[in-house]
Amino acid sequence: MTQYEKAQTPEDITRLFVERSNAGDAAGVAALYEPDAVLAYPPGGQTVGRAAIQALWEKVLASGARFEPETPLPTLIHGDLALTATPPKDAAGARAQVARRQPDGSWLRVLDRPEFTPVQR
Repeated sequence: MTQYEKAQTPEDITRLFVERSNAGDAAGVAALYEPDAVLAYPPGGQTVGRAAIQALWEKVLASGARFEPETPLPTLIHGDLALTATPPKDAAGARAQVARRQPDGSWLRVLDRPEFTPVQR
């Protein structure tokens, strides 16, 4: 099993997502989510669970999708929960995620509403 860099802050998740997506690493993207996380994608639907999220990202990344880093909005943290968001460069709507601090202090996404339009290569 591949050892992935862990998100030490909620904001790290976005950076790691872009790095792993652009490397074509669907398993690495899925590792940023809790095992029972919910992803609001495809539009109008939901993908539930890390395995299903990985399968979805395998399809998205196989299409040649590329992602650009986006400057995060201020993170709202309460206890072990964090609300993160980024204003999208592609004007596709709002991106918001809820992350949870893990027992080891790292962070994983629990809920993700990406609202994105991937750039095709």
